[in-house]
Amino acid sequence: MSTFTHINTQGEANMVDVSTKQDTVREARAEAFVTMSPKTLNMIVSGQHHKGDVFATARIAGIQAAKRTWDLIPLCHPLLLSKVEVSLTPIMERNQVRIESLCKLSGKTGVEMEALTAASVAALTIYDMCKAVQKDIVIEQVRLLEKCGGKSGHFIAK
Repeated sequence: MSTFTHINTQGEANMVDVSTKQDTVREARAEAFVTMSPKTLNMIVSGQHHKGDVFATARIAGIQAAKRTWDLIPLCHPLLLSKVEVSLTPIMERNQVRIESLCKLSGKTGVEMEALTAASVAALTIYDMCKAVQKDIVIEQVRLLEKCGGKSGHFIAK
């Protein structure tokens, strides 16, 4: 079993020193699902939402969040992301929006947290923009889908 990397020998939380690591290309993808009523989803998809383009706003929020992950999650390193993508796909038969994020860089540490933050904040933005229409929207299944690069190698969720 691996050890926690953010805990020092005294059991205290600390930022991992990555100064001696080699730069490698690193990439991570994450997803989240937002479930809502058919009426709310139709309002978003048809462009009839009174607050404007929900998907465009959520996409921008997710990208911005990925860039600010170090500011939100304690002990995360500030990263120079080379790519952030956030895609939103309505799944009409399940009354859901699937959000998928992709983060990439060439650096000393992974981008899993950035991808997860992007998907999470995009989902929260959908909730924020739609809460006046529906309060019981559910955000679920936020998870890492894949990561590659670095010492720990390639991971693909099952």
